Amino acid sequence: MLKRAVITGMGVVSPNGIGKTAFCQAILAGKSGVKKITRFDASDLPVQIAGEIQDFNELDWIEAKERKHVSRCVPLAIAASAEALNDAGIDPAKLSLDQQREIGVALGTGGGAHDFTDQQYHLYYQGKIKQVSIFTIPSGTMGTMSSEVSMRFGLRGPSHVVTTGCTSSTDAIAHALREIQLGVQSVMLVGGADAPLAWGIVKAFTLMKIMTQSWNHAPERGSRPFNLDRDGFVVAEGSWMFVLEEYEHARARGAKIYAEIAGYGSTCEAFHRVRLQECGEEPARAIELAMKEAGISPANIDYVNLHGTSTDLNDRIETRALKLALGERAAKVPMSALKSQIGHPQGACGAAGVAATLIAMQHSSIPPTINLENPDPECDLDYVPELGRKAEIEHAICNCIAFGSKNSALVLRRVI
Repeated sequence: MLKRAVITGMGVVSPNGIGKTAFCQAILAGKSGVKKITRFDASDLPVQIAGEIQDFNELDWIEAKERKHVSRCVPLAIAASAEALNDAGIDPAKLSLDQQREIGVALGTGGGAHDFTDQQYHLYYQGKIKQVSIFTIPSGTMGTMSSEVSMRFGLRGPSHVVTTGCTSSTDAIAHALREIQLGVQSVMLVGGADAPLAWGIVKAFTLMKIMTQSWNHAPERGSRPFNLDRDGFVVAEGSWMFVLEEYEHARARGAKIYAEIAGYGSTCEAFHRVRLQECGEEPARAIELAMKEAGISPANIDYVNLHGTSTDLNDRIETRALKLALGERAAKVPMSALKSQIGHPQGACGAAGVAATLIAMQHSSIPPTINLENPDPECDLDYVPELGRKAEIEHAICNCIAFGSKNSALVLRRVI
């Protein structure tokens, strides 16, 4: 019989709030974290806004001599992990060797260390060879990112990176779920981190014509999921980490429980590198698989946290997929898009959605989809526009859609 996996700790570093308390207050109030880019000079780019975390001190989490050898993702992930462990009542400094081996790490990231690699190439082509990091190869690959978290906290369980585009952190959470369900690990530190704010990355996204160029004058209005005038996403950074724990293990040590990860589903359309099929069948099937594993039907769903990127194609097809998966129930279920408030943190977005959903469940309050002023007629579900709403949530879906035709969904269940 499979074991149950529950979330007992949460940590957040988000564009609209550092720490889970600040993030909670921001998302329930509908506070945007999208700003003018300050990380680099974006004046020569058509896109000059991002979900940038401007008041995060990296050196609080990593020594200055080490910072030049790693991606910004590393201090972001470490900071969120530290809060998650503390929130779960786990002090890494007090763990025995056996307890260190009991805790694994699974980190989801889309771009990972691309900002670091971009910087190293910049130094190299400027002729500043001596400034190039001697760790360019190991730190420039995504596979070592989870090791940075493991080494920081002395966690000796498995240390894995999952990178599947925008579904990365959703799939990382599912990987940790399976480890616990099968009894391989009792505790997993899991979530997502991404830091894609570098000139070369933003330039590359603009060449794809999938980022909004219309809101440089009003950044907080730039991310507009399901709105008729949406014209692209807003890139963002951040980290959202959780302690996922076997249910009886959590109960035995008296840990508070946010929710249970009750189901997971994942599919691939096998269709295109970046486009989705108009039919929405495979995103719908991922949701259906997650509900099937959780042992529930559409009638049990009380809330959906949407992928909601603010691109014309994604929002329209995600709406279609929810109608396919939930049938008549789709029109009655409140849904919201966190990206309207923070932008799109790439591979970390699934974990961000889980964090928002845990807050909604804990506070019986759904965060709103902001900037939804004139809905697209083809996007006609209840997206909780502009203002949050009180609601009791027993079961929720967290949905993600990624480049490469990937789709992943989780079902969260309140534990009474």
